[in-house]
Amino acid sequence: METLDCAVIGAGVVGLAIARRLARDGRDVVILESEDAFGTHTSARNSEVIHAGIYYASGSMKARLCVPGRKALYQYCAEHDVKHQRIGKVIVACDDTEIAGLKKYKAQAEANGVDDLRMLDLAELKAMEPNVRCVAGFLTPSTGIIDSHGLMLSYLGEAEDRGAMLALSSPVLGGKVESDGIVLEVGGTEPMTVKCRTVIISAGLKAPDVARSIAGIPAATIPPTFYAIGHYYTLSTKSPFNRLIYPVARPDWLGVHVTIDLGGRVKFGPDFEWIDRVDYQFDETREASFYKAIRHYFPGLQDGTLQPGYTGIRPRITGPGEPVQDFTFHNHSVHGVQGLVALYGIESPGLTSSLAIADHVASLMV
Repeated sequence: METLDCAVIGAGVVGLAIARRLARDGRDVVILESEDAFGTHTSARNSEVIHAGIYYASGSMKARLCVPGRKALYQYCAEHDVKHQRIGKVIVACDDTEIAGLKKYKAQAEANGVDDLRMLDLAELKAMEPNVRCVAGFLTPSTGIIDSHGLMLSYLGEAEDRGAMLALSSPVLGGKVESDGIVLEVGGTEPMTVKCRTVIISAGLKAPDVARSIAGIPAATIPPTFYAIGHYYTLSTKSPFNRLIYPVARPDWLGVHVTIDLGGRVKFGPDFEWIDRVDYQFDETREASFYKAIRHYFPGLQDGTLQPGYTGIRPRITGPGEPVQDFTFHNHSVHGVQGLVALYGIESPGLTSSLAIADHVASLMV
């Protein structure tokens, strides 16, 4: 049986950031990825937004990691030539009933350490975003957009430069906790059994399933698995917006907001629906609801200009009617297994927070 120093399970943006950090710390790292390429699930099916840190509950891990993660990410992108743009975002109230929600967002953001927000009067809003209908809004200039694939490629390159190895098509089928390490049964075209000194479960949608497959991790410490799908539509015409536009949202999702990619293409989404399995099929019957939601703040949207884009799935560990989840990290203080750190529910702002998450995981290993 082969022995490994450190196995990171999952080659999404967070897993790659962790592998990079541990390799830089001098650890011998192998990244085990079940798919035939890195970053094919949540890391590739999102808005590609660098979040400022506005919406997250005070004191939550999302709030604590997003702001430093955002700052570190901008610095990283500048130093490593990862394509990005600090485009800014305007959060708008479309009628008087939404103003209280807008003020709540601003107060929450400031509590989280977002210190560059600016309220806009109607003249400024009209000048900045003439095609948006609203009664109030504020600017968050530190929101940006990023090439997520380029970021993952950079993380992987740095990890490999420090000796890390990526094993694709290598699903973890099971394992067991032993007194001197964690044994993993790895499938694929070349199945193998390895004993690891350290294991990091950063498997996104599959993280709870991976944990349940390893005998010796107490079942009571492993959260349940839920999936929430979001659809994105693209705009077939030239962008009528200069920045990202987020309307005040209902409590359980951020609404059908506007994002713009680095090529200038406008995307609307995501919506939110609970599903019972990982299935990226696009439900085109949602088109009418998108038109209605978008016209709430963009009345100039013309019929026939929305095109089906793609879907993404959030890895949820709390279900319908339950409080919105936080990032969850379990080390030996939770599950009692030396050498194991498990990450659960790493959804947005996971990409923004990836470097800060990696630092946090490294701190949990001591």
